[in-house]
Amino acid sequence: MAEKYDELYQELIRRCKEISVLGSCGGLLGWDERTYMPRAGAPARAEQMSYLAGMTHKMFTDPRIGDILSELEKSPLVKDAVSDSAVNINETRYQYDKSVKIPQRLVEEITHTTTMAQGVWAEARAVNDFPKFLPWMEKILKLELELANCLGYKKEAYDALLDNYEPGATYESIGKVFADLRKELVPLVAAIKDSKRKPDLSIIERDYPVDRQALFGQSGSIAIGFDFQAGRLDITTHPFCSGIAPGDTRITTRYNPRHLGQAFFGILHESGHGIYDQGLDTAHFGMPRGESVSLGIHESQSRMWENLVGRGKPFWRHFFPRAQQMFPEALGTVKFDDFYFAINDVRPSLIRVEADEVTYNLHILLRFELEYALLKGDLLPKDMPGAWNEKFQHFFGITPKTDADGCMQDVHWSAGYLGYFPTYALGNLYSAQFFAKAKEEIKDLDTQFAAGNFSELKKWLNKNIHSHGKRYRAEKLVQVVTGKPLSHVPLMTYLKTKYGELYGL
Repeated sequence: MAEKYDELYQELIRRCKEISVLGSCGGLLGWDERTYMPRAGAPARAEQMSYLAGMTHKMFTDPRIGDILSELEKSPLVKDAVSDSAVNINETRYQYDKSVKIPQRLVEEITHTTTMAQGVWAEARAVNDFPKFLPWMEKILKLELELANCLGYKKEAYDALLDNYEPGATYESIGKVFADLRKELVPLVAAIKDSKRKPDLSIIERDYPVDRQALFGQSGSIAIGFDFQAGRLDITTHPFCSGIAPGDTRITTRYNPRHLGQAFFGILHESGHGIYDQGLDTAHFGMPRGESVSLGIHESQSRMWENLVGRGKPFWRHFFPRAQQMFPEALGTVKFDDFYFAINDVRPSLIRVEADEVTYNLHILLRFELEYALLKGDLLPKDMPGAWNEKFQHFFGITPKTDADGCMQDVHWSAGYLGYFPTYALGNLYSAQFFAKAKEEIKDLDTQFAAGNFSELKKWLNKNIHSHGKRYRAEKLVQVVTGKPLSHVPLMTYLKTKYGELYGL
């Protein structure tokens, strides 16, 4: 009997790996579409992506996989819930049961539509033409609602889509965490706004040649542990990271010759994602034990390296002299404390990916509320620009002058990623809680950073988070790693301490 179960388990692994190899081909095409593909290739790329998505879905929903899982669920392989075999079997079952509810036609249509829509979005954003993108947004919303109905939900259509990115999370559960966060965040933002201390932003808004920025950004990425023998850095409209396959992780950025931080912190952010992907157990490629837990946990890694490390004083004790050497005209006579204050400036801003770490979560709460209203039917796509501007004025006290800097600034809705945005704020919460634990266990972490040594933190993350794959769901992982449930307290403690000192609060 044991031999039978072992054969079935090996068959499951073989099938899932084949599906993942096919999926990695789609991932590579998706990366190419957003980096180097000529614009005229969009229709053909949409056909390619749709075909691959349909094939992948068909292979994964093969009744044979369901039969294998049913047999394995009776076996000793699932006795220990956190064993490799149990995790692979149980999490594959979870995804299989969801996938069989979705018709292949819908999978192909969503893939084809979103591939085309992303190109239209990029064009429309470039010329501030929301009406050009509107028909695609309407079609995507319709398809995503159809997907939610196929998957099923107890209370909210939003829950069905959110589960694709943060398994087990709901609008209600996230809403409670966000409410606690917002309650303390808004007064902090107000106090900073009222402070008489203001940094000199001209320091980071000078001439920073793009070729030097590229070298400096790559040096930062290498220092924190991104392996360029197993990855690469390219330019795109909206930065992202693609974990194509073991040994192949692609990160991207965009450069502003008049701003140092946009690309540099963006590179650290995407490197954090890449380090997670590179830290997954390659022996389990294609199986849940070799996959990331959730997008919230994934985001915790990027936000940790970008903000808690990369915007920290110890980090720049090491990197500021190098920045002065790389950009002598811009930084040669700048004092360290003035530079540190400038890169940690807090003020309402239009663009989410360039927002400071205090106001960033308000950008997410805004999107969370708007996309929920879309799925609820309380907001029509055609009314998004007005709704966005009204809510932005309420949240930040400023109104975008263009839709390109407003409701069209993110690629997510063109890609069909409804339900994705909350994972960014969750990532901030997770990152602060993980980082606090890491500093508790690695006593001289700040000293190491100041000396340019980031390897101990990377090892800690590899061991405690990356190597587990999907052994634990996000909620459980936080408990296992930190000994406490997810809370807004570590993040707010960090923000109040750091910015209280900077702004004299």
